[in-house]
Amino acid sequence: MQDERVVDAYNPVHDSLEAYMKRVLYAVLLLAVCGALLAAAPEEKSAKPRYGAKGELLRPDDYREWMFLSAGYGMNYSPSPGSHEMFTNVFVQSWAYQKFVSSGKWPEQTMFVIDERDAQSKGSINKTGHFQTDLMGLAVEVKDSSRFPETWAYFAFDAEGKTAEAMPKGNGCWSCHDAHAAVEHTFVQFYPTLKPVAKKFGVYDEKREQVTDTK
Repeated sequence: MQDERVVDAYNPVHDSLEAYMKRVLYAVLLLAVCGALLAAAPEEKSAKPRYGAKGELLRPDDYREWMFLSAGYGMNYSPSPGSHEMFTNVFVQSWAYQKFVSSGKWPEQTMFVIDERDAQSKGSINKTGHFQTDLMGLAVEVKDSSRFPETWAYFAFDAEGKTAEAMPKGNGCWSCHDAHAAVEHTFVQFYPTLKPVAKKFGVYDEKREQVTDTK
């Protein structure tokens, strides 16, 4: 009788179904993990600074998929009139933006890209104002203390340029940002979505917002 009870307790159909469901669940979880890794791979690969063999910065081609911060037209930090007025569009990596929103601090490997574009007023149905046209160049700001003793470094790309070397120590961009940027080396005073965030965390330098004659 004992052997019969053992035989009765064993249900090959039930056990096979349970094993099958476990395999299905494992496969679903594996696909979910693989999908997440594949989705994150492009962000990890392209949204952080990449350098060439000689230390030059490689052009971040996907920057227009990043977080858009602000745009300016004909901005000039010098009282002297500019020779050519352009639009400037500012982008930062989405992950760096989220870090700033949650902490008020720019993380290492943050990149700002200023997309410089020509301006035009006559075209199609436009009657007044200006609109953006051809790309003129890129200005890139990188926070990377592992490479740059002064933490922040500045790069200028031609419209079609693929690499750019860091501007030499003491360059005008570094000095201007150091003297006038409201948060670290970034002009948050010109980024309306981040200005209240910086103030909330107490990292906003109010005096940098005051109107002044820069030279």
